[in-house]
Amino acid sequence: MGISPTSKLRLDLNSGVARVLIDNASKRNAFDFEMWQALPILMEQLDAAQEVRVIVISGAAGLPFCSGADISEFSSVRATSSGGRAYEATNVAAFNAISSASKPTIAAISGICMGGGMGLAAACDLRMSDESAIFSIPAAKLGLGYPPEAMRYVVAAVGQQKAFELFYTARRLSAQEALGIGFLAQVYPKAQFESGVMEIAKQMAENAPLTLRAAKAAIRMVAALPQAATLAECDALAAKCFDSADYAEGRAAFLEKRSANFTGQ
Repeated sequence: MGISPTSKLRLDLNSGVARVLIDNASKRNAFDFEMWQALPILMEQLDAAQEVRVIVISGAAGLPFCSGADISEFSSVRATSSGGRAYEATNVAAFNAISSASKPTIAAISGICMGGGMGLAAACDLRMSDESAIFSIPAAKLGLGYPPEAMRYVVAAVGQQKAFELFYTARRLSAQEALGIGFLAQVYPKAQFESGVMEIAKQMAENAPLTLRAAKAAIRMVAALPQAATLAECDALAAKCFDSADYAEGRAAFLEKRSANFTGQ
């Protein structure tokens, strides 16, 4: 596996679970332009690495998830309509890289998750938080416009009505509110957050990789997410599962009442 293209996105690998640690402490884990550019490169590396089964994105220890895009850059790289569109294209490329990775992705959210940070989380397959998490899309307070490619992830995550409410009001949601509207799959007490997320991630990493890949492709197609596989491609991924050594291993393990040892073959 390659080296992270920026020190503000660090990597940790444990039991098949790769953690992408957002580490920009001086900006409350805001994403700057360099980070937006680096994330697709990093996701491509992780998706190609055979030892990686699941990808978790979180803030580094003691830091929030992500406070959004680095506003201090807006007067330079996002000062004009053309600059704004170029910046948004970089954002969308990062969201697409997360969503279209063939491996399962989890957003592990503690503290602030706002704006572009909420977009990063929305692009992940699963979202989990601790009880301290706060969610908001403050674009209307900043005069920003979101392109449909980015908006699609939010709508897929919370539905049309809640997407309207989030963007129109720019209000903040608690973790429990985010759970209630379906943005989160799970909320943990703060003391149990890290262990809870890793338990789920490792459980996923032990399951059949080809099955997870086929499921992800089919769910993304049904949700009409960007760069989704076609029906024929989804059918081919499902068929590949039945022809795999892992399918034989899964059946044998079930009959022998033991844990399966899946290899992704």
